[in-house]
Amino acid sequence: MRNYAHTLRASYLAYIAQAITNNFAPLLFFTLQSTYQLQVEQIAMLVGLNFGTQLLVNLFGAAFADKIGYRPLIVLAQISAALGLIGLGVLPEILPSPYMGLLLSVTLFGIGGGFTEALVSPIVEACPTEKKAASMSLLHSFYCWGLAAVILLSTLFFLVFGMENWRILAYLWALIPLCNTFYFSKVPISQLNPSGEGMSARSLLSSNLFWLLILLMVCAGASEVAMSQWSSFFAEVELGIPKAIGDLAGPGIFAVLMGISRVFYSKFSDKLNLQKFMIGSGCLSVVTYLAAAFSPSPLLGLIAIALCGLSVGVLWPGALSIASELCPKGGTPLFALLALGGTLGCTIGPMAVGMVAGAAAGGIRTGLSIGAAFPVLLIVGIVFLMTRFQYRSDKKTG
Repeated sequence: MRNYAHTLRASYLAYIAQAITNNFAPLLFFTLQSTYQLQVEQIAMLVGLNFGTQLLVNLFGAAFADKIGYRPLIVLAQISAALGLIGLGVLPEILPSPYMGLLLSVTLFGIGGGFTEALVSPIVEACPTEKKAASMSLLHSFYCWGLAAVILLSTLFFLVFGMENWRILAYLWALIPLCNTFYFSKVPISQLNPSGEGMSARSLLSSNLFWLLILLMVCAGASEVAMSQWSSFFAEVELGIPKAIGDLAGPGIFAVLMGISRVFYSKFSDKLNLQKFMIGSGCLSVVTYLAAAFSPSPLLGLIAIALCGLSVGVLWPGALSIASELCPKGGTPLFALLALGGTLGCTIGPMAVGMVAGAAAGGIRTGLSIGAAFPVLLIVGIVFLMTRFQYRSDKKTG
């Protein structure tokens, strides 16, 4: 199988699998809380462990990839994702502590997600194809479509078969990364900068510009995931909306609008001023977080959740685009370290919301209001990039 179109498809499926592992469990937060008598802080720890494990894997992913190649690790990522989904239904029932079973399952999610985030972007970048920018943007939009599919299909499953059968759905979702394991074992995979001509991790870490780019990735990840991870719980518990309606109208539309914004950005990126577009998106993100937190009505709260998807959609791929433009020889270390930064944001964002929600009298509403700080920091970072480093770009390059 020497057609690199198959490599792209396997990569798209990998992001769908990552969307499943990152977002299926949050749909079950209320169910897991009531079934296993968990505290909100324990739920927040599940989110933090998932993305914290991804962070550690991102940290060492580039070194492993350079030594043994992309294929073994991306196959391992798919296996870990499948085992994590299966373990979600099995381990809490067979271990003395159900919570320990959940922690082990989430750790497997994290291993798979970490290697996926660190490796899929350079795998796509290394494909000998034209229009790499379009391929990269489409790649990241598949995470959104995966998220939308998880919400829609899971909601339909729960309506037909009941929430009590959520374990069966977990096993069904595991089939996607399981099948992709075999797909990745067959498709052609090229190495990015195989001759070592790219920048080293040490040279990247010594650059002030690189650390500013990491800040953008941290804020982009936190802005996106803090809302997506808690939106189902928020709609069900705080807004008092039935789960099926809340998941579809809130996080479901969030995912669709996030995907639309990424496809739109990919199609019209050559006509857009990137930094202004990201600043505008950051401002809208602040508004949607605060609107969701302080909304006087469930309808307005759902609208704010959905519009947040539109506002955060461009932040992650936009930050990657800026980094690839300013560090064109970054190679695998650049993508791995940027993934680490983004994953750090994915860890900090939802954990901060959960921890504040558990400690504050206002609950999850107060937690979501804290989430507005991340797009504010991203705006500050872009402005600093424009003033301190004189960055100007009207197009996306990667």
